[in-house]
Amino acid sequence: MIRVFNQYVSTKSLLLILLEAILIALSFVAGAKLRFWNDPVGFEAQTALPEFAFRCLIGAMLLQACFYLNHLYDAQVTANRGEQVMRLIESVGAACLLLGILYFLIPELLIGRGILLWAVCLVLLSTALARTLLDSAWKSSATRSNVLIFGTGEMAMTLGREISRRSDLNLHLAGFVSEEVQPPEEQILLGKPVLGQVRDLESLMERLDVTRIIVALRDQRGSLPIRDLVKLRVRGVRIEDAPSAISALTGRVWLDTVRPSWFVFSDGFQRSRLTHLWKRILDLACGLAGAIVTTPLMLLTALAIWLDDRGPVFYRQTRVGLRGKPFDLVKFRSMRLDAELNGAQWAQENDPRTTRVGGFLRRYRLDELPQFFNVIRGEMSFVGPRPERPVFVDQLSERIPYYEERHSVRPGITGWAQVQYPYGASVEDAIRKLEYDLFYLKSMSFPFDCAIVFQTIRTVLFGRGGR
Repeated sequence: MIRVFNQYVSTKSLLLILLEAILIALSFVAGAKLRFWNDPVGFEAQTALPEFAFRCLIGAMLLQACFYLNHLYDAQVTANRGEQVMRLIESVGAACLLLGILYFLIPELLIGRGILLWAVCLVLLSTALARTLLDSAWKSSATRSNVLIFGTGEMAMTLGREISRRSDLNLHLAGFVSEEVQPPEEQILLGKPVLGQVRDLESLMERLDVTRIIVALRDQRGSLPIRDLVKLRVRGVRIEDAPSAISALTGRVWLDTVRPSWFVFSDGFQRSRLTHLWKRILDLACGLAGAIVTTPLMLLTALAIWLDDRGPVFYRQTRVGLRGKPFDLVKFRSMRLDAELNGAQWAQENDPRTTRVGGFLRRYRLDELPQFFNVIRGEMSFVGPRPERPVFVDQLSERIPYYEERHSVRPGITGWAQVQYPYGASVEDAIRKLEYDLFYLKSMSFPFDCAIVFQTIRTVLFGRGGR
């Protein structure tokens, strides 16, 4: 496994993405060869570079995007072979439909119906076969990384559960090591034994072939065996702290496991002038493109809202932005005019205040479209923590530590918390979303923003998370 955007990612998934990219590209070339197998002149004419390479690249990117959007690179979703084949067929069918629309709009990109038909068939066959072979090879040859958890408290239990949940990473929890001088005999945690105490670390490492030790102590002062850990570290054993490991496993900063010093000494949270520059350029590009492309949809949405109840189309609401400064957020109105007659309220699932059209808009996030103009004005970013109302910010800042840190960047239309967690409607939900927001602040980068935008597309297409 390796780290991508400060998260543990399965090496197998990355290898599969690369392998299928190559197979899809080869399928287009082989498709052209089969289409013109007895016509060398036609083959050379249809595969002239660089036009043919560009057309193949467009088709390959669209196919692989459909694979991703249909969760074909999520090891936990596609564990079942039959479901994997069905998702492959669905993804290829969706890609063909999108390519048909693209070719209708831009005929110059047409790769040829005969070539495309052969290529699609070869993509289905080659990717299904490659996945079967890779699964078999991975089961027989992939090495497991044996992990010891130093600690037996609640943090150690949380860490153990998360390791067990991420079966795609080939991590094997060998057991726990107690920080107590005399641990209880035959103690079992999460089905794994407490194998010994601090003085046993070196012998356990050799006996169990341990490659990773994760320190999960609530209070490390006076109880951390620095000398023993240094000795193991210089011998090649990876030593990690539990808060960082849990964050990498889950994609969020678990507030009940971290201390203020973790934020000070942890990797990440780095922002330079260049970071702010590329982010603003990305915001302007996405904001302008989004406003232009969705203008027809926004006009239809506005008409539907007005026909539904003859009320105002837009809804302005004060939100807290960069460095705590308030701004007016613009949305399509999705609730009745008297929705907050009794004051500010959290939105609930199947909220009775939602209008008929509003329920649809919120499900597919169409009520957020006018915020492209907030992005253009510089009040929001395309990707960032979701802006909250001042009354809720005041309440949550008093109850949740580090809540105000989310205002260190511009709020976003979409963000890591939005694509990972459903709409929040309680203090507990706000805590969970803050944990994802803090992880975003730790890992913020141009590639991570692009990945979030891509996941947002998947969220919108399947209508998940809206209320």
